[in-house]
Amino acid sequence: MNLLAHQILRTDASGMPLEWVDYREAVRLYHLGQVAYACGSTLFRVHGGINARSGRQSVIELNSIIATQGANHALRRGHADYVPPLNNRTLFRRDAFLCLYCGGRFQVSELSRDHVTPLSQAGQDVWTNVVTACKRCNNHKAGRRPEEAGMELLAVPFTPTHAEYIYLQGKRVLADQMEFLLAHFPRHSPLHARLRAGM
Repeated sequence: MNLLAHQILRTDASGMPLEWVDYREAVRLYHLGQVAYACGSTLFRVHGGINARSGRQSVIELNSIIATQGANHALRRGHADYVPPLNNRTLFRRDAFLCLYCGGRFQVSELSRDHVTPLSQAGQDVWTNVVTACKRCNNHKAGRRPEEAGMELLAVPFTPTHAEYIYLQGKRVLADQMEFLLAHFPRHSPLHARLRAGM
């Protein structure tokens, strides 16, 4: 795997997870003097130009987690009423790529977003009313509630916190990044059990 494809977890100065950045954005943050500190493993060193006076080449060491200073745009995300944007990629990952009706694990192309209470019955397109379903189960359920279709939900849908959402957005989350994010998950988060089970 290309090391430069690794994502770096950016936090604010207090350690609140903010987003994933690539190595170019991390170098830019260092150049602007916005990095307060770094932790986690060293991913790589980026070599820059050679200083005309000293003759030395600049080097920036990039760690898996960087904390940045400046305006905290995530303050609102820490509030209890924060709701992350809903999209299929993070929904499918929340549900571990399982159909929450038949329990099968599927490829993304075989999955769909199902509204537990259908939109046609005044259901909403929100985290607590959507689950991952294979296309076969979704077609069978159609515009009915699970009980009307003789189907049972295997897990209760939930709204991820901001830290959980950051995890769900990650592509290849490294062990130290995962440990850092887990410390920000609520104790009762269903993701704890899913991660322990290797889902």
